[in-house]
Amino acid sequence: MSARWRDQEEPVRLRTMTLHDLDAVLAIEVQAYSFPWTRGNFIDSLAAGYVAEVLVDARGQLQGYFVAMPGVDELHLLNLTVAPSFQGQGLGALMLDALDQRMHDRGWLTLWLEVRESNQRAHALYLRSGFVAVGRRRAYYPAPHGAREDAIVMKRHAGRVHGLV
Repeated sequence: MSARWRDQEEPVRLRTMTLHDLDAVLAIEVQAYSFPWTRGNFIDSLAAGYVAEVLVDARGQLQGYFVAMPGVDELHLLNLTVAPSFQGQGLGALMLDALDQRMHDRGWLTLWLEVRESNQRAHALYLRSGFVAVGRRRAYYPAPHGAREDAIVMKRHAGRVHGLV
């Protein structure tokens, strides 16, 4: 998949994440999150055959990535991250659209995710992308000083591709 998205000057494309991408992925992960995934989390996801892709520009610079775990007829989004320097350009929506296409191609019906209650930017993206809140996981995420934070459980049915230019 290669596309220009909104005001981006250069096309971006998604490709399968490999072990060779992990240094760049982890560099973004630690910039984006107070409690980042570990290298082991990514290695385990790749070894398990999860849907894992990186978003790169024409020069090969990594701008984002996602990891999703397939189920019988559904997909569970575990991690969707846009590098902080590329946030606000619609790349999160582009990756959600790509996930929708993967779901359509494989016959998966529902995309599930959890989002930190405090992550209003991500929550707004998911709402704009057709997700609905369906539950709460109490004390799901680690928080500063040993505290825990709730997650909002959201879902979206397949078929929401926005159409790329």
